[in-house]
Amino acid sequence: MLKIRLQRIGRRNDPHFRVLVAEHTAGPKSNKFVEKVGTLNPKTKELQLNAERIKYWLSVGAQATDRVHNMLVKAGIVKADTINVLPQKTPVVKEDPATPEATQDKGEEGTSETGDKTVEVDDTEGDSTESEEEETKKSE
Repeated sequence: MLKIRLQRIGRRNDPHFRVLVAEHTAGPKSNKFVEKVGTLNPKTKELQLNAERIKYWLSVGAQATDRVHNMLVKAGIVKADTINVLPQKTPVVKEDPATPEATQDKGEEGTSETGDKTVEVDDTEGDSTESEEEETKKSE
């Protein structure tokens, strides 16, 4: 599948980008691209695009990456809505006052965490024999 994407060509602290049509499996720095269709200088906000060739590649089936898609929409080449390229924030969950007590109780019961899984340790064998002895003493 062909993608229209950016390739960084600028030096350190001086970014410049090429807008390329490339196979999606080829890495962005491999210089294995089908056609160069534009350039971008983000410091000066200078954007040069070959609209005719971009429309051709989109009609053939190439897909633009999210950032390139938004650039094409702002340039007026593609008539569509922009795509949110920022990661979604996870909502902040406020803990109840009862929650820390519940976690302390679990720690006393003998749970131990290893990695992502919670493993419960069974300490009931020793506890049950002591409680059975106490019950037999009370019944006598």
